[in-house]
Amino acid sequence: MRKYIPVILMAITMLLSCSKAEKPVEKHTDIDTIPMLVSQIQKDSRLYTAECRIHKIITQSDAKQLSGSFLNSKFSVNLPFGSRQIAIPMDATVKAYVDMEKVTEASIHQNGKKIEIILPDPQLVVTATKIDHKEVSSYVALLRKNYTDKELTAIEQQGREALVADIPQLRIIEQSRTSAARIIIPLCTALGFDEKDVTITFRKQDYTVDEIKQLMQNENR
Repeated sequence: MRKYIPVILMAITMLLSCSKAEKPVEKHTDIDTIPMLVSQIQKDSRLYTAECRIHKIITQSDAKQLSGSFLNSKFSVNLPFGSRQIAIPMDATVKAYVDMEKVTEASIHQNGKKIEIILPDPQLVVTATKIDHKEVSSYVALLRKNYTDKELTAIEQQGREALVADIPQLRIIEQSRTSAARIIIPLCTALGFDEKDVTITFRKQDYTVDEIKQLMQNENR
């Protein structure tokens, strides 16, 4: 029996040495999801998010007047048969889109599990501006001349400016923000964020009429 003892001791020693061997340490690396999210968002370079159709009747009227003074008193009187007026129906479509290529890593702020994505200003596009010339109505008195092409062009331009002034009441920018959120939030949840922790905003919350003019482009389609 003694001649087998060294073999048994050697086997025990080998087992003990194997049991003491260090186990490989598992390394956990956090994946930076922000560059991946930016890449996904930028795929929709021009994301149309809202559309509104506008119908407006542009009116204009003027009258020939006789002005002067009598007994040191000034007067101004509309001449009979000296008035004219016109009504021009105008239709336009306003679309809002967000240029997603402008979204960068600097546009995204992450605080723990919460994430905020600040989108660039929405761009507004006026498309398909139409005037139904068959429905244009006008009255021109005997002492007046018909509206010239130059005058009609000026009135139409006033109508377009009136359309721009109505845009804040259309709430198209708010609609654009909501639609953009519906598209971007699923991209965030696909990367592991909880929907309640995702906030989508624009650079500004409210825009003046002058600022809206700067956001507008004309694209007759």
